[in-house]
Amino acid sequence: MLYDIALLIISLGVILAAAGFFTNGVEWLGKKLGLTEGAVGSILAAVGTAMPETIIPIIAVLFGAGEASHDIGIGAILGAPFMLSTIAFFLVGIAAYAYRRRRKEYPLLNMDAVVIRRDLGFFLVVYTMAIGASFLPREGKLVVAVFLVSSYIYFVYKTLTSGEEFGDDEQLDPLFFARHRENPGISVIVLQVSIAFLGIVIGAKFFVDGINDLSMLLGVPAFIFSLLVAPVATELPEKINSVIWIGQSKDTIAMGNLTGAMVFQSSIIPAVGILLTPWMLTPAALLSSILALTSALAAYVYVRRNGCLDSRLLVGVGGLFYLIFVGAVVSGQIK
Repeated sequence: MLYDIALLIISLGVILAAAGFFTNGVEWLGKKLGLTEGAVGSILAAVGTAMPETIIPIIAVLFGAGEASHDIGIGAILGAPFMLSTIAFFLVGIAAYAYRRRRKEYPLLNMDAVVIRRDLGFFLVVYTMAIGASFLPREGKLVVAVFLVSSYIYFVYKTLTSGEEFGDDEQLDPLFFARHRENPGISVIVLQVSIAFLGIVIGAKFFVDGINDLSMLLGVPAFIFSLLVAPVATELPEKINSVIWIGQSKDTIAMGNLTGAMVFQSSIIPAVGILLTPWMLTPAALLSSILALTSALAAYVYVRRNGCLDSRLLVGVGGLFYLIFVGAVVSGQIK
């Protein structure tokens, strides 16, 4: 068991370190290609930070063996939206409370309501379609997969065609492969992105193997273990940025960091799961999905009605829905 735990920790470290190199590289790539700020943040950076939890289910499905690998893949796919709409929401709400003395608008979040409402609305539609696909025959599932991919392409198009260009005055961290160059060449940028992606893939393969072995040793279903462990380990360290931005009163960036990731995780990744697995969801999978959708719906309705978001709502729905799921698992009511 100690070997499996060490394998999980080391492989996770490789994944997160490689993801840092990947994100740094794609930011420079976006600047070199003259993309908009929205495209760099919501597409390149969002995909980069989502890469660990994206690669894990893909590796589990493609290179794993047996039904357990499919369970790990589906658990990781559904775990990301669940964690983002529960624990991550909770953390943002707690951060607003922690920084309340420097935030004149507390308990409200002072954000661009149009952006957050758009992201949440998109998530509600496509994620509902993804979950609903589990009740359809194979032909219907394929149609939904095409819809999910097409929807994200449309989202990318809207993002690319709006916003200001990622200009020369944008301050980026130095490229990790060329720290002393103020203007690194495109070749070294592509090299860094490629090597980082390879590192993520290798780390994910060992991470999946570790989850599979450890879940069997502990007697915990692979789905439950992957849903609760993989997203917590990969999502939450990245979302600490939102806590920092809340402290700086950059509420749109803080919430956008969550909702932007939810957009990607509710469309492209479920489409992969639908195409590569039977996509038959267990009661535990359905419960986690319903709780994620309900949490996002509560935030969407509040933003639509009030043009802002109450941090106390995030604490309440995020914390409550996560506890509901964990309680159902611990009590043995769902498996």
